[in-house]
Formats: sequence, structure tokens, C-alpha cells
Amino acid sequence: MAFELKSKAFENGGEIPKKYTCQGQDISPPLEWSGAPEGTKSFALIVDDPDAPDPAHPRMTWVHWILFNIPGDIHALPEAVTPKELPPSVRFGLNDWHRPEYGGPCPPIGRHRYFFKLYALDTFLNDLEFPTKAQLEKAMNGHVLGQAVLIGTYQKD
Repeated sequence: MAFELKSKAFENGGEIPKKYTCQGQDISPPLEWSGAPEGTKSFALIVDDPDAPDPAHPRMTWVHWILFNIPGDIHALPEAVTPKELPPSVRFGLNDWHRPEYGGPCPPIGRHRYFFKLYALDTFLNDLEFPTKAQLEKAMNGHVLGQAVLIGTYQKD
């Protein structure tokens, strides 16, 4: 069984509904996954946009959400998930707004792609406090058992 990440809110490669963006309620979409590799102890989630600021001339990857230390027996995140709904082990990283929370798509120009990347890890990453994407990726080095990706797109009205 392949490691797979899905959402009931949008298909892989499809448009992210407005309610999950800055033009809507700016809440996290529901996510579910299956087929995690054997030996998975925790998951890490990074949501980013490699098309910033303009898909015709991208200059950076904008980070929208970082979660890690999701226990290996968890296989879904509900819509609009809050820290209180998560197990106590779950930690947040800092997005590019310097906030430890979900920040939905809000592209300044054009249609952007948003990559929801779920990593299966062979450990918990307990020595991190509000890491950036780069810090989390460095800590995950050597611990990634598998990766599942879900891509959504969005363009402002």
C-alpha cells in the first residue's frame, strides 16, 4: 500500500476551496493519510507555496503551516484543527508570517500551487521549539521513512 495523503475538501491537483484561504475563513482543510511505512513513530507536515510571489517568476517558497510530532497512530487532521484538538506531543513550527499556526493561500498574483507534504519519521523530534521549515528539515534528516504529497491550487478573485 502506497503512502498517500488526501483531503475531502479538494482533489490532488485541484483547486483549494475559498474557505481555506485568506479570502474565506482561513482554516486548515481536513487531511487524511494511509499506507505509512513500517516503523513510523511520528509524522511531520509542511505546507508551502513554491510559486511566490508570482508563478511566472517565482523567487521563494512561502511556508504556510508546519506541524510535527504527530503520533504514528494518528491518520487524519480535522478541518480547522486547533492545538487543543491535537495530542500533547504535537508541536508547531513558524510559518513565513512568523506564526505557529495555519495560514491559508493568499497569492498576490496568479494561480499558485500549494504542497501539503507529510513525512513519516522513525522518531519524535523533541528538541525543537517553533522551528522554521529549514530547521525542521535539518532535524528530520536521516529519520524520514516516507513522504506523501497532496497538491492544491488557488488564485484570488
